[in-house]
Amino acid sequence: MTQQTENVPVRTAARGSDPPTEKPPRENSRWASRASAAVYPAVFLALLLATWFVVTGAGMVQPYIIPSPADTWSAFVDHPEYLWSHTLVTTGETVAGFVIAAVVGVLVAVLMVYSPALEKTFYPLILFAQVIPKIAIAPLFVVWLGFGASPKILVAVLMAFFPVVISGISGLRSVDPELLELTSTMGASRIRTFWKVRFPAALPELLSGLKVAATLAVTGAVVGEFVGANSGLGYVILQANGNVDTAMLFAALIIMSALGVLLFAVIQVAENLLIPWHASRRNRG
Repeated sequence: MTQQTENVPVRTAARGSDPPTEKPPRENSRWASRASAAVYPAVFLALLLATWFVVTGAGMVQPYIIPSPADTWSAFVDHPEYLWSHTLVTTGETVAGFVIAAVVGVLVAVLMVYSPALEKTFYPLILFAQVIPKIAIAPLFVVWLGFGASPKILVAVLMAFFPVVISGISGLRSVDPELLELTSTMGASRIRTFWKVRFPAALPELLSGLKVAATLAVTGAVVGEFVGANSGLGYVILQANGNVDTAMLFAALIIMSALGVLLFAVIQVAENLLIPWHASRRNRG
């Protein structure tokens, strides 16, 4: 009786050589999702720019009403130092106002959450201050503080303060009461509970409020410049409006929008780094 043996090929891997690594399917899908999400705003901006070209190129509107993209681009090219210097002024006022509003807003939110008496006392005042139009009280700040950067920063703080407080209070109160009771029974102090439980749980809503506050801080700084200033993008807009230079006006508006988008993007990056565990991050891919 003969036995037939089959030669089964054996795959051997040479030492020191690793198989080619491939990105996990989940990571590939994440990048594909982000790429596809960027397509929609890109297409919309392209259509908007094309419409702008067609409307101004066909003479449907007068140049002093809506300038052409070429004229707006010329405003950037012909006056780079002028626009850059005023952009730096508004950026400094915006960042200063936003940082102050963020720090003070979070502090006030914490105090209100831990002290109902303070909340009953100061919450109506904060709401009252938010309802007042900032353009109406900005001249008063100029009278009190002069024509420097202080009144512009103060208006930016008032614009950005309310969203930070509201989101901070809502986030700090969103913690499961059973979790707080558990930490209490385990002997954790209030400070430790705050840093380990309350504050991390409040980050999603707090960061959402900071995104809104960042864009409002830009508006607040420009509103302050409208009232009394000799520098800043608000000053550029007033000068361009007085000279019927709509190309320069559009250029300043574009820079303002870019500044707000940039601050929003910075907080978005911070959100991706601080709360990768949150459902909103996982749902994006």
